[in-house]
Amino acid sequence: MGAFLIDLLQILGGVIVGAIIGFLVSRKLTKKQLKENPPINEQMIKAMMSGMGRTPSQKQVNQMMKQMQKYM
Repeated sequence: MGAFLIDLLQILGGVIVGAIIGFLVSRKLTKKQLKENPPINEQMIKAMMSGMGRTPSQKQVNQMMKQMQKYM
């Protein structure tokens, strides 16, 4: 009975350590990807608004950027 409990605790400990390491590695990779490839920038907003037939002012672009930052 004692050996079974020790084996169970080792397996449980390995799963927990693996989950923590996996989380930290995936978080680091995600941050790296977002830094290298930002999801949206000012040129994209200007192109989108121009495509809708509007000429955006810098103030409007800044407002859109703030809204995007708020939800990221």
